[in-house]
Amino acid sequence: MRTTTSTDRTAPADASKPKRAPMPLHGVDTPTLFATLDAVKAQPELARFTFRASNRWIKGTHSRSRAETFTGAGGDHVHVRAYEYDSDHPMALCGADQGPTPVEYLLGALAGCLGAGIANIAAARGVELEEVESTVEGDINLVGLLGIDGSVRNAYSGIRVRFRIKGDAPAEKLRQIVEQSRARSAVYDALTRPIPIAIEVSTD
Repeated sequence: MRTTTSTDRTAPADASKPKRAPMPLHGVDTPTLFATLDAVKAQPELARFTFRASNRWIKGTHSRSRAETFTGAGGDHVHVRAYEYDSDHPMALCGADQGPTPVEYLLGALAGCLGAGIANIAAARGVELEEVESTVEGDINLVGLLGIDGSVRNAYSGIRVRFRIKGDAPAEKLRQIVEQSRARSAVYDALTRPIPIAIEVSTD
């Protein structure tokens, strides 16, 4: 069943609960969330963001990425600290297993994006969450990226996400929250629709 895709106060009210003013809920600052929505409606340019990551090769298939600065909401920003994360291949794929593979980060990014959406949407609807857990699996055939069979794509052939969610709302409403998060997920969108990618190379 398709559900409304709005995260604001126009979402259907739960008739079993009295109407209440937005308040922080399970770690989501709901008043600030609504204020942000109102600000972006008034100034859509505030919604334009550019995120950045840098990467340095270390050895073999091991490299280290760093996320520190980004641009958005009309200005430049710095994370509270620089975040570094290593990636590598497992020994079964001729690596040293010094970190998850890049494609495993992709699965984690999808789970994290969907989870964040669930938390925000539930808070906006006044649904208190008790627990949200997910497992994400992706199937990939390496004969494509190994250059053995060009008819097989390099990426995942399929991804499965399983959620276990508990909250003070009927099961159908919790499923609607998950569906709304899927409909608004940036990572889901990135994985299911092509994105233009430009690659520049400097050899100095």
